[in-house]
Amino acid sequence: MATLQNSINGVDSAVAVIIPSQPKPLTVTYKDLVAECSSFQRKLAAIGITNRSPVSIATVNSYEFIISFLATSWQRGIAAPLNPAYKQEEFEFYIEDIKSAIVLVPKGAYGANAPSVKAARKFNAAIAECYWDNAKNEVALDVKDLGQLKGKAKENVLRPEPEDVALVLHTSGTTSRPKVVPLTHRNLTRTMKNIQATYQLTAKDRTMLVMPLFHVHGLLCALLAPLYSGGSMIVPTKFSASDFWRDFVAHGANWYTAVPTIHQILLKSPAPTPLPKIRFIRSCSSPLSPTVFHQLEEKFKAPVLEAYAMTEAAHQMTSNPLPPAKRKPGTVGLGQGVEVKILNEAGDEVPQGTEGEICIRGENVTKGYLNNPTANASAFTKGGFFRTGDQGKKDEDGYIIITGRIKELINKGGEKISPIELDNVLTRHPSVSEAVSFAIPDELYGQDIGVAVVLKSGAKLEQDELRAWVNEKLAKFKVPKKIYFTEVMPKTATGKIQRRIVAETMQKQESPKAKL
Repeated sequence: MATLQNSINGVDSAVAVIIPSQPKPLTVTYKDLVAECSSFQRKLAAIGITNRSPVSIATVNSYEFIISFLATSWQRGIAAPLNPAYKQEEFEFYIEDIKSAIVLVPKGAYGANAPSVKAARKFNAAIAECYWDNAKNEVALDVKDLGQLKGKAKENVLRPEPEDVALVLHTSGTTSRPKVVPLTHRNLTRTMKNIQATYQLTAKDRTMLVMPLFHVHGLLCALLAPLYSGGSMIVPTKFSASDFWRDFVAHGANWYTAVPTIHQILLKSPAPTPLPKIRFIRSCSSPLSPTVFHQLEEKFKAPVLEAYAMTEAAHQMTSNPLPPAKRKPGTVGLGQGVEVKILNEAGDEVPQGTEGEICIRGENVTKGYLNNPTANASAFTKGGFFRTGDQGKKDEDGYIIITGRIKELINKGGEKISPIELDNVLTRHPSVSEAVSFAIPDELYGQDIGVAVVLKSGAKLEQDELRAWVNEKLAKFKVPKKIYFTEVMPKTATGKIQRRIVAETMQKQESPKAKL
């Protein structure tokens, strides 16, 4: 991030950030951005924020989020973005877990005694409202309660070191307590470089930032990589299908990155006329079905590049390349600045085309979870490769095909079934909008197949009809035993589908056809 600090210092008058607020957008140059970050950094130093001070940021996507995030890292603090929609109990977990020094909240949150404020107060974290002050034309740091910072001496303005932890994020957690992932300035900078190289980002590129900034996807690919490249971004407070193309066209964006859920929403919405020239569309954080891939390319006349990422790798690990290189639907492309190997349980590389665990090694990968030696012992191979927990293989060209989470594979009487394969087949049915496959308990086989299905608007489909359709496409043992029709697929705040959550939600229903 020190490298980023140097790079944005040199761009000066070019536009860095556009906030499409109404009635008048806020347009920020690189010169303004550096000045604002430096000013906010001095404010943090003045209240005692220093090396390794955790700063929790509980605001929506905004200019103040960007400034507070960058300034925290410049001051050698540790930025800890939090979903502003969390309930008090959730805020309490994260604030206590990282021992937050201060919690930044939106304007008015303190007076309203918001959940983030109650949680911060419980653990004696300082509380400050952070917002754009129109009167002063600056990002305000309005300290409401100094908490544990009370009486702390003013700190010097610092400069970050490559091995300083710049960012902490929690893994989503499936069957255990979420793990804390510390990412250093070196980790983040390597990912910025990798993303810039993958998509050939330059100062001419402008992205539409629609992923939440409390998630590594939005932070690294849509915010930091464009800044590193001298490019720019449009930052609405949240994704809105009705506003997306209006802002995309009005402010001259030429690419965006998102989860498949957002792509599918945009497919259902009217496209602008005429279509803007889109250099590429990136998809990440959840599997993109080949069906949606082709629909996107057809509707928006742009190459769709699916990537593969993890929080532990500071986001991107692999991606399909830009044209004229091959992009392959159903794959997540090639390693981008990282080594990728498919290893067996013993940690040995398997022959090309053979399935195993996808493992990676690179400068962007965390050195280990925070205060979790047990997890660290099992997360890395003897050769220093990080075990992703994903099963996959390399095709004839070395492109990575993910066949499922190792713990999510359906083991039906010894037959290992990939839920992603089933998802892709099911979404090819003309009446199916979304499909998520998962294991369900079975007395005979140990596990059998359950599927949650969202139908397209106005479509009608019976279980037996869909089973017969799958039976024509796949071996009989892969035909779902139970099909749960639902109107809404359970998702995380970032639009990501977690099979465990879907499985639990569906199986709570009284009958397979029960609606949510």
